Amino acid sequence: MSAPIWAPWRIDYILGPKAHGPCVFCVSDEAPAEELHARHVVARGDRALVMLNRYPFASGHLLVIPRAHVQHVEELSEEDYTALFSLVRTSVTVLKKALKCEGLNVGINLGATAGIAEHLHVHVVPRWSGDTNFMPVVADTRVVPQALDATRAHLEPYFVEALRARSVPGSSPDGSSHRA
Repeated sequence: MSAPIWAPWRIDYILGPKAHGPCVFCVSDEAPAEELHARHVVARGDRALVMLNRYPFASGHLLVIPRAHVQHVEELSEEDYTALFSLVRTSVTVLKKALKCEGLNVGINLGATAGIAEHLHVHVVPRWSGDTNFMPVVADTRVVPQALDATRAHLEPYFVEALRARSVPGSSPDGSSHRA
């Protein structure tokens, strides 16, 4: 007889409230640093932000989110679209440098089965050769080797450096929002 494999953090997502109350992706311009930290925000600009996925498929699983609360890509203004995908590109660069990933999955889930469908978001998931092990195959469980707070602390300085180097419009390396 085999022993059970536990992933108790998943039950919060399974049983937790869905699409009720304020949007989990909407972040106020006035949000204090403590709130940004608690919500795992690693970069925030006027038009887009980056936060860690609370239920990751791998360490460093990022969500790049337009600040505009829209459901569909075609609803984004040109400025929001440009800011979103500029931050996706920066996120790819950061993950390659910070986590030395060998590849990435970048994607957008659209429609009713998209998880949080009411607010468009882009997944950026780092991948490594051989990173799929027996756990998802036999136990529908993923092994994520680093806690979210530790991942955020590790990635944040890379975003500071990347955003300074690229001068991403509408972004601030300290996570604060500013108007150009």
